[in-house]
Amino acid sequence: MILANKLNITDQIELAKAEEKISKQKAKQLFDTGDINKVEVGTFAGLAFIHAYLFEDIYDFAGKIRDVNIAKGDFRFAPLMYLNPSLEHIDAMPQNHFDQIAEKYVEMNIAHPFREGNGRATRIWLDLILKKEIKQVVDWNQVDKEEYLSAMQRSVVKDTEIKALLKQALTDQIDDRALFMKGIDVSYYYEGYSEFKTEEL
Repeated sequence: MILANKLNITDQIELAKAEEKISKQKAKQLFDTGDINKVEVGTFAGLAFIHAYLFEDIYDFAGKIRDVNIAKGDFRFAPLMYLNPSLEHIDAMPQNHFDQIAEKYVEMNIAHPFREGNGRATRIWLDLILKKEIKQVVDWNQVDKEEYLSAMQRSVVKDTEIKALLKQALTDQIDDRALFMKGIDVSYYYEGYSEFKTEEL
């Protein structure tokens, strides 16, 4: 099923390419304009701001809580009836040190509040919490795709694996533009998007 989109694209491959190109341009703009500093750190409102920023030119649902139940493989994300209480709970979770931040990230992944683009928006959100609270960010180039995806799958039951994976990739280059741009590319690669390089758009 092809998602209804503002570009009136009806071909899945064409939509994926357009989505990647436009939202990567927006991710670059988010950093270069300093709009990234307007994000409320560690809240759903902040995540919704990032999501809307990346996807508002493509989807009407950008930044809006999904109105359907969604699943990936065998895993069902938070059911609609529990989504709002779940997001309120995540907002209230502490974020004082790495373990708490990683736990908050795992919970937001389980919530999966948007129809599409959750992973890409939430990884930016995660880095902003890390940057604010512990003055570090993830160097996503150091995080293997398969290891990351399987650790995220298992994080629902046990989060030790994803914590270990992200912790070994932390860097204090928190304002490094090149690191941010490469991180966007890796983040998109996890989701199967690797047609464009953010830096070149």
